[in-house]
Amino acid sequence: MPDITLATQPRTTLGSRPAGRLRREGKVPAVVYGLGTDTLSVTVPSRDLQHILAGESGANTLINLDVDGESVLTLARQIHRHPTRGELVHVDFIRISRDIAVSAEIPVHLLGEATGVRDGGLLEQLLFNLTVEAMPGNIPVSIEIDVTSLAIGDQLRVEEIPLPEGVVTHAEPEFVVAQVAAPRIATEVGEGEEGELGEGEVAEGGAADGPAAEAADDAGNE
Repeated sequence: MPDITLATQPRTTLGSRPAGRLRREGKVPAVVYGLGTDTLSVTVPSRDLQHILAGESGANTLINLDVDGESVLTLARQIHRHPTRGELVHVDFIRISRDIAVSAEIPVHLLGEATGVRDGGLLEQLLFNLTVEAMPGNIPVSIEIDVTSLAIGDQLRVEEIPLPEGVVTHAEPEFVVAQVAAPRIATEVGEGEEGELGEGEVAEGGAADGPAAEAADDAGNE
C-alpha cells in the first residue's frame, strides 16, 4: 500500500466559529496525536483528503502529513462528516510506526458463484468488515474469499478466512461470514384448498344442500 503525502497548516484558533470558516475555505480541521507525543491542531485540504478516503485503501491509506517540514506517518481515524451533506467536518490523525502493528477494519468480498446457489440456494453474507491487526505496510486493501465450493447448508466461518501472512484477527472464530441457505418454498396448503366445499357447491355425482337445493326441488315438482 503506497504512502500518500498530505500538506497541513497549523491551527491556532479553536472553536466552532473558526472551524466553520476554515471549512468554507476548503480546509478540514484536524488533530494529530499518538505515540506519546503532544496533540497538534492542524488543517488539511478538504478536496485532497476526500480524494484519499475515496481511494481503494480508504481510511487505511498510510498518510505522510507534512507538519512544519516534518513527515509524520499517520492513519485517518474518527472521520466526522456532515449528517446530510456528507462533507468532512473533522478528522483525527493517529501517529503510527512502521514496526508497530495497528488495528484496521477491512472490507470482506465474496468471489465466485456458490455451488449451492446454482442448485437453487441463497448466498447470505453476514460479515462485511473484519477487524485485523498488522504492520502498517501489511494492511490489506480487502479480504477476498472464494465461495464457489459452498453447497446448500454450508457455512464459512471466521476461522476459515485465508488471511495474508502477517495479518491476524481477534474476531470470534465461530462467527459465520457467509452461508448458503436452502430455498424457501411454501409447503403449507391454504385452508379450504383440499377436501372442503363452500356453501352451495355440488360435489361431483352428488346434490347440493341448502336453499339452492330446495329451490331446485321446488322447480322439479311444479
